[in-house]
Amino acid sequence: MTPLAQQVADWFAELLRGPMTALRGADPVLGLALVVLLALIVANTLHRHLRLPRLFGYLLVGMVASSAMFDLLNRADLDPWKPLIDLGVAALVFELGTRLRPRWLIDNPWLTASCVLEAALAALAVGGVLAALGAPAASASVAAAVAAATSPVITMAAVLEGRPRGQVAERLLTMSAFNSVLAILGIKLWPLWGQLGVAPGHDLWALLASAAVVILGSLLLGLAGGWVLDRTSRLDGQATTMPVTQIALVILIALLAVALGLSPLMTLLVAGVTARTRMGHRLTVEPHLGSAGAALTVLLFVSFGVLSTLSELASLWPWVLAIIVARLVGKGVAIAATARPSGLSWRQAIALTLTLQPMSSLAVLLVADSFSWRGQLAGADASVMQALLIATTLMQLTGPLWALWPLQRIAHECPDDDRSTRNGT
Repeated sequence: MTPLAQQVADWFAELLRGPMTALRGADPVLGLALVVLLALIVANTLHRHLRLPRLFGYLLVGMVASSAMFDLLNRADLDPWKPLIDLGVAALVFELGTRLRPRWLIDNPWLTASCVLEAALAALAVGGVLAALGAPAASASVAAAVAAATSPVITMAAVLEGRPRGQVAERLLTMSAFNSVLAILGIKLWPLWGQLGVAPGHDLWALLASAAVVILGSLLLGLAGGWVLDRTSRLDGQATTMPVTQIALVILIALLAVALGLSPLMTLLVAGVTARTRMGHRLTVEPHLGSAGAALTVLLFVSFGVLSTLSELASLWPWVLAIIVARLVGKGVAIAATARPSGLSWRQAIALTLTLQPMSSLAVLLVADSFSWRGQLAGADASVMQALLIATTLMQLTGPLWALWPLQRIAHECPDDDRSTRNGT
């Protein structure tokens, strides 16, 4: 950056930092509230004039306000909002569950193979490349587990915004749910490689038993949650109150899952699937679970932007690039190998590979008590974790573009919204 450009950027940052500091001094909540309002304006402007996804605008404003750029907000400013942010994540994950069709995996075994293979090859590719570049094996394995996941939140939010219909969109939803669950299991088993080193046999069995308890417990709690929603809807019978009922149920399930040491993501997915199976067309899931859910989504994506980090990119860029490229290659090879047997054309396979690229830190965030999620992976190499955070930041910031543009321009599964854009809706 030239000296003049640097001076302009510094001046602009100081201009913004003044009122932001005053607001944060009065109440930490006010600072983020102002950023959310700006995000709405910027996102709608970018969508209207440049046809960029609104989600991208939310992330961009959050990134600009974060400590990585103008330092208008920091992670501590998000702490008062964490319950609402967790609710936004939970609401989108539950809605993703309502869109899944488990029967499809039984009817199309090649699709099941594709789900397993794309997660496994992405993890193996990332872990192998990091180990080849000198990363400790245990730390490379946890990076591989996180890299296997496609962000279910970005996926669901992008589907709600783009309204795609077709094979690629349906498979994207299924695979993002599937590989996120596998990533969470991988992280829960990570102490086997990370903290225990060469573990004695009883430690191995204890870890496997713990994972089995998480899977079974999350499954049972999700089934119970879906059943409760079904029974509640029969007692109430008012479609207008369904979003309120769903949000209340999502809060209850997520809190119970955390309190019992289960997986909130897996539980909410199962609850969504169960509710859809039992209720059928009676389950009318409003966009973003109603207007309150839409507001939570904006807050959530702005927060993702604020949580972004590019610190140490100059020194860690080889590892960052290796994670992104290895992940793309791993998922691409898996999709290509199973495309034709599972019923995809090559054009659809390319689109699906690209839409699977938004990386997710959700696998860690959903088991973390705060936004300093590296504390959940104590013992992992700091440089590997920072490279993983930077790679996740880059893929999250560009995630809406990865998710929506292939659906629109390669798979052609999104309806044309020229009319709605001209009308400003």
